[in-house]
Amino acid sequence: MELSYARRGSGEPLVLIHGIGHRWQAWEPVLDRLAEHHDVIAIDIPGFGKSAPLKLAPGQRPMIGLMMERIAESFAGFEIERPHVAGNSLGGALALEMARSGLASSVTAFSPAGFWNTRWETAWALGNLSATRAAAFAPKPVLRYVADHGTARALAFGMIFGKPRRLDPTLALEDTIALREGRSFRLVGREAKNYRYTGESDVPTTVAWGTKDRILLRRQFARAKRVLPKARFEDLPGCGHVPMNDDPDLVSRLILETTGAIPAQR
Repeated sequence: MELSYARRGSGEPLVLIHGIGHRWQAWEPVLDRLAEHHDVIAIDIPGFGKSAPLKLAPGQRPMIGLMMERIAESFAGFEIERPHVAGNSLGGALALEMARSGLASSVTAFSPAGFWNTRWETAWALGNLSATRAAAFAPKPVLRYVADHGTARALAFGMIFGKPRRLDPTLALEDTIALREGRSFRLVGREAKNYRYTGESDVPTTVAWGTKDRILLRRQFARAKRVLPKARFEDLPGCGHVPMNDDPDLVSRLILETTGAIPAQR
């Protein structure tokens, strides 16, 4: 299927996958750094940003696996095979699933979904994301005011970002509009409640978690360590659920170390 995307740089291919309700611009703070080493393709996943929703057969539901397959089908159009993949939240889960299916050369997953273990944890994550989306339906002048004023922006985006005052006001407003217009938000969120990641792959894998992640709580980081004993695990100090804006240098470095583009710092 055709996906909306941005493409920069040259070298081994690297696909970037955002989380539920977001868009490829979530990776804008790190794109140029990554493009110095890779042919970087940041996509809008089906049903978000400018990508069309999945076309489902009667009774078919937008499972994580189906979304992964549709994204993988786009690789031929990009003229790439088995790229490196980095993802955040839902995108992190999709990246891990791609590696397990033999579709990725390496994986860097930032706060990947799928390591919650109780109904309370899923209700907390999806409830807060749904509440944030509900607020996005406020009139545009209100949204613009919130995006333009640091204190209001910190209150509105503090659940998602560790350092919300750093958000560019224009991008914050555009992200908010993209969140409310995400056509597959409810369907994907409903399916995600029952999703759990199990198993692992043999490709280089890094899992990183923000110390201020208020959506997917830190106990899930500990659970990921048990499920993925071969992976590398890193803290993201001061970062929230979407760390690319909070610390672009660290996020970029972890991705490039995982792909092998730069030596790992120990």
